[in-house]
Amino acid sequence: MRVLTALFLMAGAATAAPEVRPDLGPPPVFRAVDPARAELGHLLFYDPILSGNRNVSCATCHHPRFGTSDGLSLGLGEGGIGLGPDRKVDASNPPEQRIPRNAPALFNLGAEEFSVMFHDGRLEADSDHPDGMRTPLGQEMLSGFDSVLSAQAMFPVLSGDEMAGHYSENDVSQSVRLGHLSLPGGAWDKIAARVVAVPEYRSRFDTVLGQGAAVSFTDISDVLADFIRVEWRADDSAFDRYMRGEAPLSAAAQQGMDLFYGKAGCGSCHAGWFQTDHGFHAIAMPQIGPGKAARFETHARDEGRMRVTGAAEDAYRFRTPSLRNITDTGPYGHAGSYATLEAVVRHHLDPVAGLMGYDPAQAVLAAMDGVDDQRILRDEAELAAIVEANELAPVDLSNDEVAAILSFLGALSDDGWRQGRMGVPETVPSGLPVDR
Repeated sequence: MRVLTALFLMAGAATAAPEVRPDLGPPPVFRAVDPARAELGHLLFYDPILSGNRNVSCATCHHPRFGTSDGLSLGLGEGGIGLGPDRKVDASNPPEQRIPRNAPALFNLGAEEFSVMFHDGRLEADSDHPDGMRTPLGQEMLSGFDSVLSAQAMFPVLSGDEMAGHYSENDVSQSVRLGHLSLPGGAWDKIAARVVAVPEYRSRFDTVLGQGAAVSFTDISDVLADFIRVEWRADDSAFDRYMRGEAPLSAAAQQGMDLFYGKAGCGSCHAGWFQTDHGFHAIAMPQIGPGKAARFETHARDEGRMRVTGAAEDAYRFRTPSLRNITDTGPYGHAGSYATLEAVVRHHLDPVAGLMGYDPAQAVLAAMDGVDDQRILRDEAELAAIVEANELAPVDLSNDEVAAILSFLGALSDDGWRQGRMGVPETVPSGLPVDR
């Protein structure tokens, strides 16, 4: 227990070697975490009680078996059965559509530098706003969260396709349909009431909040964030050990690193300790699936960051993903268009050629009747717009150089998370089934 407590309380800053190359800026910092809070968040993360129909947990789409994602290009939340690539449509209550974007990995989201969430950045820290963050949902939705990592939990629980359920088939989805979200008696309150009605959860919240303290949805999301901070911290890879001067990289990984930060130019966007500039870039990634559109919109396109900012120059820009544990987090791209890491690396060598020559057969998708996942790929005007927005120039690399970059990307994996600090629980306090 003492070892576990020490691990939870570690507020990390990696120790730099005297000669650190490349220059990645200040080392990452993680907030200290109370073990009791992380252990409570651990149970809630795997508990379907947070979903409208009590059949989908956070872990359904962010499972350690699939690198904290789901192994699918575009997942199935509500209306799906099974786990990972084996997840399929529930014929008795089918989904209305696929989740329109690939489920992102959760590694290192607890580091203080991660201030932007989701592929389009629709939730981000902003000191100019009263709660220190902003979202297109409106400022009233941000009150009470202790961080953007906590606040991001509100999005899936309020999404009918992800966790809330369809229209009025349960009390939560009914509140969502009516727009009663953070209002008294709304969706958040209904979820919180469910949780505290379970004696073990009530007892655990008494421990972390105080005896008999009221429990809000933001209290639930705050402990979920604490769990993520602890469980999927990944900052002890071969690359980290090299940067700390503890051990050299393999010859192949060293060659790949030299290319990554040199000739290939990867480090211009995949910058910093976690290989992301936290910015948004248009690189002509193929669009499959339903696209990110409002229910009343008929198009299937996904215009990325522009849907948040309204700025034309942000069309088809998506957030630069961190590359930590990247070998385990496929499929890749905002729509999961590429099944393999090599395929998405090669796309970066010539994005326009990659888009125009894209083979949709490589996507990992659950079968759905009557669904046209390739609509955008046949739309010449839309493809032209994606090409026009591309900002990444071609790079000429040999096959051996690509292989070296892949070796370097492998050196970014911290395998410690595979052992599991807390792992998948056998049971959860609600008694509902756990995705294992």
